[in-house]
Amino acid sequence: MNRDEIKAAVEAILFASGSPVETERIAAALELDTATVKECSDELISQYESEKRGVRIIRLNKSLQMCSDKQYGQYVRKVMDMKKNTPLSGAAMEVLAVVAYNQPVTKAFVEQIRGVDCSGVIGSLCQKGLVEEKGRLELPGRPLLYGTTEHFLRCFGIESLEGLPPIEEKKDDTESEEEEPR
Repeated sequence: MNRDEIKAAVEAILFASGSPVETERIAAALELDTATVKECSDELISQYESEKRGVRIIRLNKSLQMCSDKQYGQYVRKVMDMKKNTPLSGAAMEVLAVVAYNQPVTKAFVEQIRGVDCSGVIGSLCQKGLVEEKGRLELPGRPLLYGTTEHFLRCFGIESLEGLPPIEEKKDDTESEEEEPR
């Protein structure tokens, strides 16, 4: 297969799938090495961006997905009679941040950080597909562990958790105050 055929095959696979497909799985299907598929998919991503198309190919961790460009979301929603997602509440954003930066975490950990019950918020984030159960902790009661999903990455426009902005360290007020001249 030449590079154009590889890119066309990747494009067809992503279009037909409709959901994220791991690069390794595409490589296995095309009987190619993962590095070649990654190079060709990177070229395809750049090609889509430079040609200002209504669809994009995005990378999510080790997967690829074809999706519509955000710029045309309003038209897609109209045609598909979809409601625009309501924005997340402040509490939901706080819980999502705690989970994203510390995952996998238990509900008790999130509640300890926030100081309030988070059952409803975690349930809501699970329903929205932004957070999911990742297993159980090996402690008495075997509490559930939560982590973010690929849908979370897609919604926030990041390729992987390494793309999260760094956490700013809070400075102690007494250290930052300088003595006033007398």
